Amino acid sequence: MKLILKIGFLALIITSIGCKTTTNEQIKEIEIAEFGNILDSFQVVGSILIYDYDNKTYYSNDFEWAKEGNLPASTFKIPNSIIAVELGVIESDTTIIKWDGEERKMDIWEKDLTYKEAFQVSCVPCYQEIARQIGYNRMKDYLEKFDYKQMVFDSSTIDNFWLEGDSKISQFEQIEFLVKFYNSKLPISERTEEIVKKIMVVEETENYILSAKTGWGTRKGNDNGWFVGFIETDNKVYFFATNVIPNEESNIDNFLLSRKKATLDALRDMKIII
Repeated sequence: MKLILKIGFLALIITSIGCKTTTNEQIKEIEIAEFGNILDSFQVVGSILIYDYDNKTYYSNDFEWAKEGNLPASTFKIPNSIIAVELGVIESDTTIIKWDGEERKMDIWEKDLTYKEAFQVSCVPCYQEIARQIGYNRMKDYLEKFDYKQMVFDSSTIDNFWLEGDSKISQFEQIEFLVKFYNSKLPISERTEEIVKKIMVVEETENYILSAKTGWGTRKGNDNGWFVGFIETDNKVYFFATNVIPNEESNIDNFLLSRKKATLDALRDMKIII
């Protein structure tokens, strides 16, 4: 096992319980039991999936969970943003999205927002209007070009298919899409890529730049939470997709906090960030 691991991960692997490695077309999967303990500490159940791009290695506490599809919820704001900018529906990250004066679910959405702010505060009504402006045909065309599979919608559900219905995406698929986006493998302009990468930055320190999006979906009364993105540090990039549901002891605060916090704890556990 030592032959396929970076020295920096060696102590982690030795101390992890149930660690295993599999090979599939030179892609390695290493089970990290500690990720499960991190999720337990937040009273949630699920999977943290981290991908070391340079070493073509996935790390997770539950690879089977990571293969299951769930509603993308607000993580869909990433492809939605890409399409909107590429088509000119949104001009730039500073484009103002006007509030229509209608009461919204969250007070923070009840004001004019720049496009970057709308992304950061996950303004659902803003993105619903953007999706309507994109329209069914153009949305379908771009998602096919992106190979962003399993989105189920028509003209009547163009503004909510990522929030309800039969659309689904897995953690592995989230990362596969992000890898293509990060590495300029999508059929979009360099300008679009730069703008969307700019709005995705949620945290920047001396040691890393974190670009990500949360998501919170509800299907048949069951909550499902996402945190997906990538982190750049020391000239390397790691991709991640965390998916969780609350356990019987969880409360809404623990559930919402767990998405980002558990992911960062896992990245620290792997010594990717300090």
